[in-house]
Amino acid sequence: MAISDIKEYAHLTEADVEALGRELDAIRRDIEDSRGERDARYIRNTIRLQRGLELSGRAVLFGSRRRPLWLLGAGLLGLSKIIENMELGHNVMHGQWDWMNDPEVHSVHWEWDNADPSAHWKQTHNYLHHKYTNILGMDDDVGYGLLRVTRDQRWQPFNYGNIVYNALLALLFQYGVAIQHLELGKVAKGRDDRAETKRKLREVGDKIGRQIAKDYVVYPALTGKAWKSTLTANMTANVIRNLWTNAVIFCGHFPDGAEKFTKADVDNETQAQWYLRQMLGSANISGGPVMDFMTGNLSYQIEHHLFPDLPSNRYAEIAVRVRELCDKYDLPYTTGPLAVQYFKSWRTIAKLSLPNKYLADTPDAAPETASERGFGGTAVVDPATGRRRGLATAIRENRRVRGVRRLLGMR
Repeated sequence: MAISDIKEYAHLTEADVEALGRELDAIRRDIEDSRGERDARYIRNTIRLQRGLELSGRAVLFGSRRRPLWLLGAGLLGLSKIIENMELGHNVMHGQWDWMNDPEVHSVHWEWDNADPSAHWKQTHNYLHHKYTNILGMDDDVGYGLLRVTRDQRWQPFNYGNIVYNALLALLFQYGVAIQHLELGKVAKGRDDRAETKRKLREVGDKIGRQIAKDYVVYPALTGKAWKSTLTANMTANVIRNLWTNAVIFCGHFPDGAEKFTKADVDNETQAQWYLRQMLGSANISGGPVMDFMTGNLSYQIEHHLFPDLPSNRYAEIAVRVRELCDKYDLPYTTGPLAVQYFKSWRTIAKLSLPNKYLADTPDAAPETASERGFGGTAVVDPATGRRRGLATAIRENRRVRGVRRLLGMR
């Protein structure tokens, strides 16, 4: 089942957790004190690149009736939409650049190229998701109210469609995010404030209407006789962005090792305990500088969840220090190639479309859901090496035992 005692699961004492928190606070202070012109130059250059790609893509689409130009235009536009959503919109609205006091890149003013109104997203994502990350019943990003991604979610016949639902969610991801703030589950049960729901519906409808008018009416019309091919190219660009965004987000939250938590003790959670939960509940993507940029530096999802309002271009250097802390406290640092992480996410979604009785692993030690009953314990110091032996060591030893049992044909 999901983790209810995070300190026990992590093999850390209360003093250990608070010490870890102080070291992470020190990383924050160092980055805040060193923010400056190179960071400002990075975000301004990113804006120039994104706008250049969009302008180029829309210009090329004037010739979109020719197949090569259609492909080039859709690709350039899709690339620009990825950068605008991931490296710009997502990070600007987190307040990562508010310290510059530049209205153009201030979280209050940015409205992104997406069907979800920025004000709605900042509530569901910045506040609910980042404060209550992976806490069942509090973080709507755990399955997006649609998918079963942990055994703690009671199985229902509806879950047989897990794979189909996720395929549709990936294709239409911006709309899935747009309706998230509406809390349709509460609406269906009559537990909502109807006046508030109507206001939210109006705001979502207005934003979707503007996006549809821009991409599927105005810009196609500007290309004259090429309007039909431009419209399909614009639609393709949006699908490219949706699929990529879905993959990046799922790789950060649903592969093996990205743990889920219960509501227990969350109201009394200290800053250090919140840090620890972010480290255990997030997963990174390996791949290098190009991957980092194209994911909006969410390839460093662990670092982003620790410091969501620090400039994204600094996550790579933060990651070096976070990995050192994981080694020091014998904590896992979950990372892997995008293809591997995304496969694991889909594998979980496929497995959990079935009732628990058809699944092999116990709910406390399944790849997609662990608990303190599966890996809990007290950290000890290895007398031979002087190194701490805790959660990361326990997980490695468990994998070794499972491997041996598989070789011997044992369950």
